[in-house]
Amino acid sequence: MNTVNKKEIEKFSKIADEWWNVEGKFKPLHKFNPLRIKYIKEKVMHHFNINSKSKPLKNIELLDIGCGGGLLSEPMCRLGAKVTGIDASQKNIYVASYHSKKNKLKINYLCSSPEKIKLKKKFDVILNMEVVEHVDDLNLFLKKSSLMLKKNGLMFISTLNKTLKSYVFAIIGAEYVLKWLPVGTHDWNKFVKPEELVNITKNNNLELIKIDGVFFNLLKNEWMISKDQSVNYITQFKKI
Repeated sequence: MNTVNKKEIEKFSKIADEWWNVEGKFKPLHKFNPLRIKYIKEKVMHHFNINSKSKPLKNIELLDIGCGGGLLSEPMCRLGAKVTGIDASQKNIYVASYHSKKNKLKINYLCSSPEKIKLKKKFDVILNMEVVEHVDDLNLFLKKSSLMLKKNGLMFISTLNKTLKSYVFAIIGAEYVLKWLPVGTHDWNKFVKPEELVNITKNNNLELIKIDGVFFNLLKNEWMISKDQSVNYITQFKKI
């Protein structure tokens, strides 16, 4: 019973030093981050009826799965959340821990995966952002993730749809033509159709609240929410 794909972990461990380089190998993720942060913050505030603009996620227990170097964990912490970040790569956790301490942020980073971690508490919010397309046994991964979520808690999952368009844009375009990502970052066979994701989550007490497409606007040079879910999409689920 294991969701960790060793090749995927080795791939990201090799470039772990690049996590906080805005112009480096994770540049597309840095571009994507403002949209992710805004989306999560707004949905969490609405769901939990939070009105405070100062530290709006205060007292929210949040788990960032596949946290990498902490690109989402840190802004969530700055918004007031009590953040735990887990990643199967020890090198990613080292980078994330070092960077958070340097910035005087209190984040609990652990090298683990959902099926191996032993935490007594459950979380109000769980993030599975740009991670499900890199794991083995998606059913087990989401089952174990769901077990750590409180009833009425929120889970956010963002990933890539399995379409011809996603192969052209996310692999040929992003990796080979535009060189936005290192070649081999993604495996199209591991991309997940929205209906497949919804079916798996249904079996794990997760109810779909919202699904949105995401696209990169070349003219504005920023990521935007879209009705088009054929390449990137982001989902919001509630634990029932």
